[in-house]
Amino acid sequence: MARPRSFDERAVLRTARDRFWSTGYAGTKIDDIAAATGLGKGSLYGAFGDKHALFLRVFDDYCTEATEATRRALDGPDSGAYQRLRDHVVAIAEATAADQDRRGCLMAKSTAECAQHDGVLAARAQRAFRELEDQLTDCIAAAQRAGDLDDTHDPARLAGLLLAVNRGIEALGKGGATPAALHAIAETALALLPKPVTA
Repeated sequence: MARPRSFDERAVLRTARDRFWSTGYAGTKIDDIAAATGLGKGSLYGAFGDKHALFLRVFDDYCTEATEATRRALDGPDSGAYQRLRDHVVAIAEATAADQDRRGCLMAKSTAECAQHDGVLAARAQRAFRELEDQLTDCIAAAQRAGDLDDTHDPARLAGLLLAVNRGIEALGKGGATPAALHAIAETALALLPKPVTA
């Protein structure tokens, strides 16, 4: 009979995530994670597999959390859709500006480092980006139905633009852009969304 685990799996995954987030996949050794968690390498391998399997688990969890947080931020009635959309874009700029360590987004960081050579990670990242774009599309379509955005424009194309803006804000923040610059980008992108033509 298998012996029950004597450690908090979620705590170990959080510690591993922080290590990968800080030093990247290539820069993180399984010994580093073992030392940070207080577990032996055998326990880590037994619970999560090798370093790559552990990294994919961490990455998948992060993608799930990111898409769920966006869904919660954007879901709601049509009448408040534009305000939720605005709050979401501004919140990304503010969170990026507040990231003093400039760790950036783990999804973007890991995708940039690994996706070219890691098909499994690339596929998971693509799925997360599609989910984010779909959530933005739904919110934009709701704002169009409410009359807050021009409904003659394709909401999916506008969502793709906002997704690129959000990802760009995160990348620029990691590169040291000022809070004022990040906020200006967010405000400019929102101002460019097509409003209904009034007679």
